[in-house]
Amino acid sequence: MTDATDRTDEWDRLRAAHLAPAADRPPSSARGVHHVALLSHDVERTIAFYQDVLGFPLTELFENRDYEGSTHFFFDIGNGNALAFFDFPGLGLEDYAEVLGGLHHLAISMPPDEWADKKARLEAAGVELHQVETSLYFRDPDGARIELISDPLGHMYGTPIG
Repeated sequence: MTDATDRTDEWDRLRAAHLAPAADRPPSSARGVHHVALLSHDVERTIAFYQDVLGFPLTELFENRDYEGSTHFFFDIGNGNALAFFDFPGLGLEDYAEVLGGLHHLAISMPPDEWADKKARLEAAGVELHQVETSLYFRDPDGARIELISDPLGHMYGTPIG
């Protein structure tokens, strides 16, 4: 059950206290997301899903420097950003779970024509989809929630966020 408390005043206060007008904001100290790392129970299954269904090219695969025998592999998700995965054989990792402090979902922007193509590919692959406006939500083979959004980078449902 959700808390139906009206938080408008709180959000107004937070914006007034912390959100500078775009013209007054300093540039970020970061260059962007280098990679987001998720876990994979099956490397080949993960490659087939992300490369063959979603169209994210596999760009590298090597042994994880921090865990002998573990695979670290990367997919290109555009604009120099990467989606990385680790498998940790022998660790007995549990299934994916949304937990406080954990990943809720990963949102990836793509042009509307690619978005429509990926929606059709996911449907053909039997992936359960949930669509809200320009967002398409689903779970990857390991249960991580992914969002494909057809809004351009820096926009959310037609509104600039950057």
